[in-house]
Amino acid sequence: MPDNHPEDPQHFRDLLRARYDYPDDIEDERGRRRRRARRGYRRADRARTAQWIAQERRREPITARAALAVVVVILAMGALARFGPDWLSNGHDRADRVSAAPAGAPPTAADDKAPSSAPPSPSASPSPDLSDPDTVAEQFVRHYLTRNPPVDQDHTAAVRRAEPWATEALTANLTGNDDPAFGRLVAQGGVATVSAVTVRPGGDKLPADTPLRVWRTVTATVDVVGYTRYTETTTLHTELTTTGASGWKVSRVLGV
Repeated sequence: MPDNHPEDPQHFRDLLRARYDYPDDIEDERGRRRRRARRGYRRADRARTAQWIAQERRREPITARAALAVVVVILAMGALARFGPDWLSNGHDRADRVSAAPAGAPPTAADDKAPSSAPPSPSASPSPDLSDPDTVAEQFVRHYLTRNPPVDQDHTAAVRRAEPWATEALTANLTGNDDPAFGRLVAQGGVATVSAVTVRPGGDKLPADTPLRVWRTVTATVDVVGYTRYTETTTLHTELTTTGASGWKVSRVLGV
């Protein structure tokens, strides 16, 4: 962050003029998809910056001049998030770079919380019930599809929340590979919450169940709050295996 005094309006203008360093997966996109992904990235980044500014303001008595500066900055951030540098440069792509957080700033409790409009991500149970494959499949999908990009940072946070219901091999596989659904959620500036889950037998198109392996078709209703609000239905085919004493765990997922 700039070295200006926190109450100096110039301090906040410098925040807005900073340049962006986009992730490689966004820069690999082309044309309209890249511009849309950049706007989503900037929106999430500016939300974190606004949160940091609010924390700094709460630490010091605010003057009338400083309060006016905060209002101006918030309005400017909203305009930039809506139109972005692509509009200011007549649609030409530019490699904007910015530091997303103040250098050396210690993490605070607020950094670990979702924005007030975003529902909290579910926390994994310390002792999950692994005795019933239907329950295991439901809990795995519910935790895996609940995502808050500004807090999670990447898709591996959802994988870790679903880890108690998954085998080690599946957790390693999901962690080591990108999830396109997470990238689409970031591009939409969205936070996803699972409102309903239905578990059904695998059906004729999947292998038959055995005493050590079963298949379950899991359908989740996912509510997304972002640039727009919408609800989508996601269906995953899950394989669950058991060794007896350890209970059932999801060992494979089709549809991700």
